[in-house]
Amino acid sequence: MKLLLHTCCAPCSIYCIDSLRQEGIEPTVFWYNPNIHPYMEYKARRETLNEYTKSINVEAIFEEDYGLREFCKNVVCDLENRCENYCYRVRLEKTAKYAKEHGFTAICTTLLVSPYQKHDILKKQGEEIAKKYGVQFLYRDFRIGFREGQAKARELGLYMQKYCGCVFSESIRKDDHKSLKPITPDGYEYPKEPRLQVKRIENKDDYMEMFLEADPSENMIRKYLSDSDVYALKKEDEIICITVILPISRKVLELKNIVTKEKYRNKGYAKILLKSLCGNYKQKYEKMLVGTTENNIPFYVKQGFDKYEKTIKNFFIDNYEEEIKDGELVYTDMIYYYKDLKKR
Repeated sequence: MKLLLHTCCAPCSIYCIDSLRQEGIEPTVFWYNPNIHPYMEYKARRETLNEYTKSINVEAIFEEDYGLREFCKNVVCDLENRCENYCYRVRLEKTAKYAKEHGFTAICTTLLVSPYQKHDILKKQGEEIAKKYGVQFLYRDFRIGFREGQAKARELGLYMQKYCGCVFSESIRKDDHKSLKPITPDGYEYPKEPRLQVKRIENKDDYMEMFLEADPSENMIRKYLSDSDVYALKKEDEIICITVILPISRKVLELKNIVTKEKYRNKGYAKILLKSLCGNYKQKYEKMLVGTTENNIPFYVKQGFDKYEKTIKNFFIDNYEEEIKDGELVYTDMIYYYKDLKKR
């Protein structure tokens, strides 16, 4: 099967692509969304999708059409039914036509991952339009992976849109966000997301065991712990991520320690905690330093610590009694980067 996958955005594509690949289907992504407005929103989604598909080695085709005028002309007389009468149909039609002209045997759409879309109508229109062009409409109920895909998108730091796409859905979001309710697959309920909370920690010594996972020397930790601020990210009543931040001057802070419990790692929680704290600290401080090793630099750069400060040669050799290793790599130098907290 040679599949052309109409794609509305990168976050919605994640589970769809992963799921199709597990079936042995390698999709080609097809961007055609003349219903996404305003232009900066259109551009943000398109560019994010372009970067994401490159990162996972998926071929992507971009058909440019910022169709605000045509969209408004076609939906203004029947706004309540704009999705089924225009938004779905115009994109599926373009996808099927392109598929037929370029040798694809089937089409599908990432709209099928959203619990806010009308699956029965998408399926019916998809099958009708595919038949018209002599291709297959591959229907999959991707909704069961909606939360998973969204969580992975946050973990990857992808741009996350706040509304469906058109100017009218953006208006609904602002005026009556309760009017849109998710529709789940038969017999399936989305698990409720536990509430996350950032909390200041006063009993710092109680968390020494967690701190030691990121810094293996209790003596080194105690040198900075008493003068530091300690914050934790809580999920319900459980602390899942904790960090130590030391003010070192009137305008500068240093991130001394950050660690996530093992079962919660690689889910974006450290990023959430850092983002929250940087937002608070920027009211008073100008920059935040972090000293790290070469293998951890990419993580911090993604979190905005993208300016090189200095390198302390042989820091880990001079300050730790035992060798610190990550696989075959022996830590030697401490490399400092910093984040400009005032930068928008």
